[in-house]
Amino acid sequence: MHTDRERCVRAVQSKDARFDGWFFTAVLTTRIYCRPSCPVVPPKPENMTFHPSAAACQQAGFRACKRCRPDTSPGSPEWNQRADLVARAMRLIADGVVDRDGVPGLAARLGYSTRQIERQLLAELGAGPLALARAQRAQTARLLIETTALPMAEIAFAAGFSSIRTFNDTVREVFALSPSELRARLPKKNTPAAPGALSLRLPFRAPLNPDNLFGHLAATAVPGVEEWRDGAYRRTLRLPYGHGIATLAPEPDHIACRLTLSDLRDLPVAISRCRRMLDLDADPVAIDDQLRSDPLLAPLVDKAPGRRVPRTVDEAEFAVRAVLGQQVSTAAARTHAARLVTAHGDPIDDPEGGLTHLFPTPEALADLDPECLAMPRTRRTTFTTLVRQLADGTVHLGPESDWPETRTRLLALPGFGPWTVDVIAMRALGDPDAFLPTDLGIRRAAQELGLPSTPAALTARAAAWRPWRAYAVQYLWATDSHPINFLPV
Repeated sequence: MHTDRERCVRAVQSKDARFDGWFFTAVLTTRIYCRPSCPVVPPKPENMTFHPSAAACQQAGFRACKRCRPDTSPGSPEWNQRADLVARAMRLIADGVVDRDGVPGLAARLGYSTRQIERQLLAELGAGPLALARAQRAQTARLLIETTALPMAEIAFAAGFSSIRTFNDTVREVFALSPSELRARLPKKNTPAAPGALSLRLPFRAPLNPDNLFGHLAATAVPGVEEWRDGAYRRTLRLPYGHGIATLAPEPDHIACRLTLSDLRDLPVAISRCRRMLDLDADPVAIDDQLRSDPLLAPLVDKAPGRRVPRTVDEAEFAVRAVLGQQVSTAAARTHAARLVTAHGDPIDDPEGGLTHLFPTPEALADLDPECLAMPRTRRTTFTTLVRQLADGTVHLGPESDWPETRTRLLALPGFGPWTVDVIAMRALGDPDAFLPTDLGIRRAAQELGLPSTPAALTARAAAWRPWRAYAVQYLWATDSHPINFLPV
């Protein structure tokens, strides 16, 4: 996108928010970089340069605009719609792998050399993994400075900086203000909250239809791990340094997010996982335009545009729940999962609600007695095989997963057919083109709309919807009256 100069200039001159996060505008005369929708008067085209990431702007010596705050833009939709090396690396960087394990740890997770990863990231994003992680640390620091009353020393280490000096230098370089000056600019009535829960806004590209997104999460919520309370979806989070609770509520122009963390070092990871679960970095205009090209889908898109794919904060957890949900009702799947949570999950405290446990890890489930599972013997075998292979690493479902390879590994497991694999691909791996032609609800919806209802014929018709078939699934499911399609009252 950033290499198409004419298109970028038009987006900046029209202040088009749809392109926020796709690219960044650096102004040569002021040495400031902005998001495309920056409210200030656009600079002359000859003074604009365009970069693919905030880190690239910072590498080139530009500082963040104080008006449009480009560091708070939605993320690029590229990283959640691709499965190549760069996209997988970006998902891992957002998940904090470089801060925890360094570039060698990133390379080990991806199975490439550090040189290969650095070369490809530089070629596409104009910055290497360390610079990209540094930009993320700067944004985390700013968020903590503005939303908490924590001392600056605590913020520095919570944001992932190795020293106070590095923290001070980075904040001053990126924002042209010292940490103390950043906090001093806050309005008096918006004095940072006391340590504990953090309240923030998660941006997204409009439109966003919250019905199926939150409806699905609420309708399938596992008691003790998830709940719908006071107009918000709440769930527990298992994080690298501890645990947390996320409270997420849809607002007209953002998602209100409240995070309670046992260790503040987990803040960027928690934000990244919440954004991924709600599919907030999607490009709904591009997706809906493609689906509207089918005259039978167009009325569904026009009626409620901006549907997202409800995903997950824990890929292994979702795979386990997908097996528990095979050939049973939503209520029965929730009951099975709740029993596992009570017996094998880690207990937590939730003074603000009814959450009681973290979902059990594959390691905890690998040791359970299969006879205690209230399900047919063949499904017990499916369940126990899955959790053992997740526990020993034979099957890995992290952000860096290679989608075709992971599909092949899952299909080789007993009891794993195309429906289960595609549900996991769609909601855990994040494949935007995953499709469920054998799903009963999809076939029923197809028949009502006049689409082919047999799996083979429907798959052939759906070729025109690629690479957004997972979003077509959301629109087709929306023709049903199932609770997953509606916000809870």
